[in-house]
Amino acid sequence: MSTNAKEYSVMVKKASPPSKHLKNCTFAFLVGGFICALGEVLFEVYMKMELGEENARLLTSASLIFLAALLTGLKVFDNIAKFAGAGTLVPITGFANAVVSPAIEFKQEGFVLGVGAKMFTIAGPVIVYGTAASVIYGVIYWITTLF
Repeated sequence: MSTNAKEYSVMVKKASPPSKHLKNCTFAFLVGGFICALGEVLFEVYMKMELGEENARLLTSASLIFLAALLTGLKVFDNIAKFAGAGTLVPITGFANAVVSPAIEFKQEGFVLGVGAKMFTIAGPVIVYGTAASVIYGVIYWITTLF
């Protein structure tokens, strides 16, 4: 039996489960918003401790990284990610998870060849391309401010 593209598309629609885009987007929005709100709460707490704005920002980032790494190590972050999907990809927490997950997975291979070598498998390209993009942006900004 030969089917054309239109018939195949109809067959795929019949066989595919219904889309849950609204539910997934809602969960992603709520969890991502909660992570951002937690960051704001931490920032306000650190500001109340009279540490100064720069130190409060640094401590907020460090706290979010620590919490994401801890929850990844306790295997809680993955469950949250299954529930929230893209909502856990708020850059700082998603990046911490991307560094810690491979490190945990390959720890049985030792600290150098396991944890050290595999820790940046996922996050490594992000670091390299992010650094390269920032250098290119900096050069373009520098050139445009000369004139």
